[in-house]
Amino acid sequence: MDIIRVEGGHAIEGRVCVSGAKNSALKLMAATLLAPGTTTLQNVPNISDVHVMGKVLKRMGAVIEVVDEHTLTIDTSGVDSWEAPYELVAKMRASTAVMGPLLGRFGCAKIAMPGGCNLGARKIDMHILGLEALGVEFDTDHGYIHAKAPHGLTGTSVTLEFASVGATENLIMAAVKAKGATVIDNAAREPEIVDLANMLNEMGAKIFGAGTPVVTIEGVEELKPVTHRAVGDRIEAGTFIVAAALAAGPAGVEVVGFNPIHLGMVIKKFEAMGIRVERIENGVRVFKCERFEPVDIQTLPFPGFPTDMQAQMMTLSALADGNSIITENIFENRFMFASELVRMGADIRVEGHHAMVHGVSGFSGAQVTSPDLRGGAALAVAGLVAEGYTEVSAIYHIDRGYERFVEKLSSLGAVVERVAVADPTDD
Repeated sequence: MDIIRVEGGHAIEGRVCVSGAKNSALKLMAATLLAPGTTTLQNVPNISDVHVMGKVLKRMGAVIEVVDEHTLTIDTSGVDSWEAPYELVAKMRASTAVMGPLLGRFGCAKIAMPGGCNLGARKIDMHILGLEALGVEFDTDHGYIHAKAPHGLTGTSVTLEFASVGATENLIMAAVKAKGATVIDNAAREPEIVDLANMLNEMGAKIFGAGTPVVTIEGVEELKPVTHRAVGDRIEAGTFIVAAALAAGPAGVEVVGFNPIHLGMVIKKFEAMGIRVERIENGVRVFKCERFEPVDIQTLPFPGFPTDMQAQMMTLSALADGNSIITENIFENRFMFASELVRMGADIRVEGHHAMVHGVSGFSGAQVTSPDLRGGAALAVAGLVAEGYTEVSAIYHIDRGYERFVEKLSSLGAVVERVAVADPTDD
């Protein structure tokens, strides 16, 4: 069992380059199913979620070669299975992203229900309702969703109840092979969706309006393999911006490899807190903030404040000079992080989907447990300015979305290490 151990009180400086976007790379990998042949994906992060998606595609018959640490070739010519098995979907819910491309290419798919939940849970119902409008019939048994389009996919108009990223992506990937035009109203607008649409258009798709609330897809007969580079990871960038705001030395920290426009609302809130963020080529330069102003945030679909930056923002708010209110509108369990930050001395009270954060003068190092991907990274970042040592366990969560996280922090001068320890529950 590995932990991350951080010694607080050391300034960080230098330049850190973020990896390709996890939430883009996973969907780009799924989209390769639509084009028989070999697609090359560049700027793919070397993280555990990508490894899981690779296993999903290999189980279906794809051949994947690692050209270098961040480049994959994926040959889907021999795909002869349409199943995303439970043991892989349970590890990573994004595995359900293969449903749309499988339906687009083969007209059928068999997908394990995430966590064994029913169709109405965790918003997978929006995927189902949207695909049903395209002519897909669904059946469930033994924890699996069986999807088939016996008469083919037919373009139509679909209005999403909520701007769901996953539903938008699955609908786009199915609709590119449908007969006629499909219009998705209230579509999600995230940069990763634009990246997916760009690659599909390079393959020969006809997608218009990606990044806006209304996306139109004109179905085509055939898609061809391409070479495509994933966009930089805006959430990883935001995490390192928070680290810099807390602990940067006089020269600041350069965070590069991403488009700052993709963090528009986040940077706006950072600046409202008093954090100095300078735009540079391919990124930003960030300076330590000596006094954080309190701000209120509420998580919303893009271009609103992303739920994936909520824990990092809570870390800053916990040290602000005053009170902040954080409202979580996307995921109901995202405040599990708060109780761990309280172990480090934060003053946070959670009521429903609101967290009232009363700023304190500092953190103290403690043993904490990573509750999820972003919360785990935020705890390690909090440890940079905590008195003494902070030990973060359950860091497999962090491995899902951050490539070489400890090494990148160390390269900036942080005193942090990954340590193998015995499981305390073992006899």
